Amino acid sequence: MTRSEFDDIRAFLADKGTSAGDLLRIARTLIDDLEDARLREATLRSHYLRLLTAARASVAAEMVGDPEPLTFVRHELAERGQLPQDDEAVHRILADARTAAALLAAMEEPEPSRSRGLRLRRCVGSGRPLPRQ
Repeated sequence: MTRSEFDDIRAFLADKGTSAGDLLRIARTLIDDLEDARLREATLRSHYLRLLTAARASVAAEMVGDPEPLTFVRHELAERGQLPQDDEAVHRILADARTAAALLAAMEEPEPSRSRGLRLRRCVGSGRPLPRQ
């Protein structure tokens, strides 16, 4: 549900003319949306757990000298149709991974502190003065 949909619902609920039947309809819709969101979350958690398990198994296989340590990851990716199919896909995936890593690194950097001093205000535009209140 988008932010504007939440705002619309809040406005509808705040309206004095909203009937009890309308409120019940909204409540049912929101419960349906919540159930859908929980199902999507459970599915995503399941996919994440499978990928995490495959990644850990691949690292463990590499540590014991397995000749094909990526078998587990390859299997998971193949099940989802996510294996790279050609050279172009390989280069695109590597570029996406580098970009994602750079974005994550930038997000983890602390924000520079802003000056708490006086803030100068300037009016840009025509030379007429602003009315005083």
